[in-house]
Amino acid sequence: MEILRCENLSKIYGSGNACVKALDGISFSVEAGEFVSIVGPSGSGKSTLLHILGGVDKPTEGCVRIGGTDIHKLSENKLAIFRRRQIGLVYQFYNLLPVLNVDENIVLPHLLDGRPLDKERLDRIVEQMGLTDRRNNLPGQLSGGQQQRVSIGRAVYNHPAILLADEPTGNLDRKNGEEIIRILKRSNRSQKQTLLLITHDESIALQADRMLSIEDGRITRDERIRMTGGDMP
Repeated sequence: MEILRCENLSKIYGSGNACVKALDGISFSVEAGEFVSIVGPSGSGKSTLLHILGGVDKPTEGCVRIGGTDIHKLSENKLAIFRRRQIGLVYQFYNLLPVLNVDENIVLPHLLDGRPLDKERLDRIVEQMGLTDRRNNLPGQLSGGQQQRVSIGRAVYNHPAILLADEPTGNLDRKNGEEIIRILKRSNRSQKQTLLLITHDESIALQADRMLSIEDGRITRDERIRMTGGDMP
């Protein structure tokens, strides 16, 4: 079942001689439960694409449909609600609130949505992320790898339709980076969580079901690596 479709996405910054075309007519679709890696050189448009897919930025032209909803036709308020409920975002630098502890950072988007806390789900996620003994810690009291696990817990807590990760291992050492990829893959395989992941690391990109290569704002290659839902290595 198709969960994401983008059609003819273009993004232009500036105008006249100073304009920069970050995306140039990108179109592709993603099936529910698929793990897609997105690769390309710096400045190729990868992060711009992810921000538009996540509703953080708007395209100059084109559309993004998640679960059949054209997200950029929603009002700002409805888009904010949709984003909290249907899109999980994981960034390179965690984006945690320094005054909130582990539990509070994980459930913050859910509480902002005005919905009651699911304590059992929170307990399960904290355990899955290996943070049971860190629940009352503030971000400044955690390692980089632990902070990124909090970020992933926050992203998946609401059962989003799609999880978007922008260089999630880019600020981590090799050991912590490998653990973060294992956690993301586990969520993808066991929870059937659709995952799009930007990376510069070819070894990470090749662990996906499918790899998109982007250069100069265009898709230059769309390669199937393995069938969706294959066994974890």
